[in-house]
Amino acid sequence: MARLQLNGQIKEIDVPGDTPLLWVLRDELGMTGTKFGCGMALCGACTVHMDGSPIRACITAVSAADGHAITTIEGVESDRVGRVVQKAWVENNVAQCGYCQAGQIMSAVSLLKATPAPNERQIDEAMSGNICRCGTYPRIRAAIKQAAGELAKGGK
Repeated sequence: MARLQLNGQIKEIDVPGDTPLLWVLRDELGMTGTKFGCGMALCGACTVHMDGSPIRACITAVSAADGHAITTIEGVESDRVGRVVQKAWVENNVAQCGYCQAGQIMSAVSLLKATPAPNERQIDEAMSGNICRCGTYPRIRAAIKQAAGELAKGGK
């Protein structure tokens, strides 16, 4: 039995402890915004936050998440930074196919919480673990810069 604080709500799940968090989120809890990409923590499509830090849900056993606060793309809008990042994503037309975007947004939110005014190098480093097969990297950078500017002005 695992107990998670998922997007602000306590969830108890009866699954084997070695079940990847990704499958618990998607199959047991209906949080299908978190995507399966590579299954080896290389692409970033499964990025979620555990206690505010980005993790790869595909390689994180649910037992490792037991008792922790998990935020998925479905819950990021309840956070000011998350809302501003999502707005910047839309305004910059970041998504092409959209498959990687939940993980991209989760990494961008984490970056902006840790580094409110990131430079190019910091953006590239923070986002380097997230692969976009459509190549929307320039729009991702632009959205992050826009979100940082908006947050600095007190945007919601």
